[in-house]
Amino acid sequence: MVAGAAPGVNPFVTDEPVARIIDMAFTVVGGALPRDHRRELAAAIGLALPWWVALEGAGMHRLNVAAGAGPLALLSNRTRLTLRVPRERAADAAALEGATLRVGPSTLRVGAPQARELRPYSTVYAHLVAADDEAGEADEMAFLGAVAAELSALGVTCRSICGRRQVVEAGALQGYSLMLDGLDAEGALRVLEAGIGRHRRWGCGIFVPHKSAVAVGA
Repeated sequence: MVAGAAPGVNPFVTDEPVARIIDMAFTVVGGALPRDHRRELAAAIGLALPWWVALEGAGMHRLNVAAGAGPLALLSNRTRLTLRVPRERAADAAALEGATLRVGPSTLRVGAPQARELRPYSTVYAHLVAADDEAGEADEMAFLGAVAAELSALGVTCRSICGRRQVVEAGALQGYSLMLDGLDAEGALRVLEAGIGRHRRWGCGIFVPHKSAVAVGA
C-alpha cells in the first residue's frame, strides 16, 4: 500500500504549487551491490517496469550505500530505492513491489513503496549532474555554463554552486555535485520536476531539498 507523503518543514508555506512529479520510495533487501551499479540497476528496473524506460520525466535517485573503495557497496536497513515518476504513473510504479532485481552478481528484493511529495525549497541539491564530454562540459567552467543555459531555458534564476568532480561507471559517466540556491517556489519546483543534464535513470541531475547553501563536496 502506498503511504502518505513524508512530513517536513517548508519555507514556502503559502499557496504552495503541487508538483507534476512524485517520488516513490521502496524498501529494499540485499546485502551489497557492485559499487558501480547505476546502469545495471536501471536496466533491471526497466525489465520489471518496461514503460519506465521511455517515460519522459522518469528517473531514479542514487542508492545510499556505505562509503568505501571496494568493489561492493553495503546496503543498510534505511536504504531506499526511489523512483521519480509523473504523478499519474505512481500506481503503476507501485507494481515494482515484490520484484527481485538482478544487479551484477547481486539481487535486490523490493518491498513496499511510500509516496513522497516534491517540496519547493529555496535551496536544492543533486549528488551528481552529468557533464557531457563530447560537448566539452567536463571542465568545471564549461559545466557551469551548460547548467546556466538549462536554467535559463526553464526560466529559473538562482545561484549555482559546483561541488566535487566524480567519475563513476568505470569512467563512462562523470560530472559534479551541484547546489542551487536562492530559488523561488515556482523555480524550485521546475528544477525538481525537470532536473538538469542527462542520464536521469542513472540517478543523475535529480535534485532534492537542502537546508542551506553549505559545502557540497559530499
